[in-house]
Amino acid sequence: MDVKKLYRSSTDKMVAGVCGGLGKYLGLDPTLLRLMFALLVVFGVGSGVLVYLILMIVIPLEPEPPAAQLPQDEA
Repeated sequence: MDVKKLYRSSTDKMVAGVCGGLGKYLGLDPTLLRLMFALLVVFGVGSGVLVYLILMIVIPLEPEPPAAQLPQDEA
């Protein structure tokens, strides 16, 4: 059984990768999540900023995949 893990995205990010990671985890478009956070900031009297900062601290950054080993040049 494959377990999904929540990470901040290292490739699909505008600020810290929170929306990119949440979008990948939930199967949603990260742009939609960014819009929801923006609306929460405007209509939630800044609570979206607090939520985003908490998520940025709590969610770990996506681990980098191991680098492909390149063949060494033979001289």
